[in-house]
Amino acid sequence: MKWRKTMGMLLMCVLLVTVAACGGKEAAPTEQQGATGSDQTNQGSGTARKDVKVVLDWTPNTNHTGLYAAVDQGFYKAAGLNVEIVQPGAGGADTMVASGEVPFGVSYQESVTQARTQDVPLVSIAAVIQHNTSGFAAPVDRKIKSPKDFEGKTYGGWGSPVEEAVMQSIMEGEGADVSKVKKINMGDADFFTAVKRDIDFAWIFYAWTGIEAELRGEPIDMLYVKDYAKALDYYTPVLVTNEQTIQKDPELVRAFLKATSEGYQYAIDHPEEAANILIKAVPDLDKELVLASQKWLSPKYKDDAPRWGEQKEEVWKNYTDWMFSKKLLDKEIDVTKAYTNEFLPQ
Repeated sequence: MKWRKTMGMLLMCVLLVTVAACGGKEAAPTEQQGATGSDQTNQGSGTARKDVKVVLDWTPNTNHTGLYAAVDQGFYKAAGLNVEIVQPGAGGADTMVASGEVPFGVSYQESVTQARTQDVPLVSIAAVIQHNTSGFAAPVDRKIKSPKDFEGKTYGGWGSPVEEAVMQSIMEGEGADVSKVKKINMGDADFFTAVKRDIDFAWIFYAWTGIEAELRGEPIDMLYVKDYAKALDYYTPVLVTNEQTIQKDPELVRAFLKATSEGYQYAIDHPEEAANILIKAVPDLDKELVLASQKWLSPKYKDDAPRWGEQKEEVWKNYTDWMFSKKLLDKEIDVTKAYTNEFLPQ
């Protein structure tokens, strides 16, 4: 699993979500993880549990641990749900949720914002992590200590306008010129291969690639984008549903979020046990990396919010205004329709 690829998908989602893409159902997920089993009745009550799927944004990682914990610890069962965690089909998680193929998925604020400009009915119902943990990273020998140091260096990315807009925003604040950065496509190379080959820095999630750098003994300098521009402290990732699910079955959304919040609270309180749950569900993952990543990330799920999942209108407005100012949106949106805290447990 490479979070470099997750970031690439994140950036491409901003550009590729369209009404047409969400108009029909895509192929079924190619892999399923974390199924709750064949028993579909609430123990002792005889009441049938409701089958529910939640689709991931990419391959399983520590962003998703709360979902796996909610399955493993029986929180979904207690809420009357038989939850299956699946990976996205060819059209991606946003398409599957927006079309109604699945009721819930993992997405990103930037993707939801772009979708709303095109009348795609995605709604963010919880912030998985309170603050943006992504940023630009470089091996320490490249001496990139501030955005100004990007000048004269080579950036490895995916050719998305979002990348250059973010880089420009944080460089301008330091009086630097983004046109002095050489940009190349990283292709299929991961961060560690690319920085040894032909780039100086790249955009990563610290919770995975940064932690992996620590474990490899390959120290990096990390410049979190949120530290240089308030508007870039957006929610990534988020849990999403669609407007139809909210209208037709609000109690399903409420029950799903109650159990999910319990799963993330478990991961907050028990990071090592939660890491082992993820490893058990997805045994191909690097155990040492998952454990180290989980210990780093668990406190950041809730962070300074009054409860896990809480979203602020200010965060949505700041990022939407920034995207519009950078011509990344065709029009402005009503951010109050892009997210809701209504279904989070009190």
